[in-house]
Amino acid sequence: MVRARLIYRSKLLYPDGAVREMVIWQLPQESPDRPHGLKYRLYYGDPKGRCLVRYDNETGKGDHRHLKGQEESYHFQTVEKLVADFQRDIDHFRSKK
Repeated sequence: MVRARLIYRSKLLYPDGAVREMVIWQLPQESPDRPHGLKYRLYYGDPKGRCLVRYDNETGKGDHRHLKGQEESYHFQTVEKLVADFQRDIDHFRSKK
């Protein structure tokens, strides 16, 4: 059985204690939930461990994002756009400090 292959992992701890973590896997094949053939989890949480931003595509839900407790669908285009959108959302939260 061919398994998912980790293609990117990064964890950043901000000076204020906030955390950004990005993990992306290449799947052995595409699926209805993941037509781009990727599985990903991008997370940003505050210093107290509360999730403020998360992008993921768990089985059964497809591509979506969580913004401070609210979930909405996300239209995946490219990995570069995914990361840029994620960082834009993080920057939005960080600018409110």
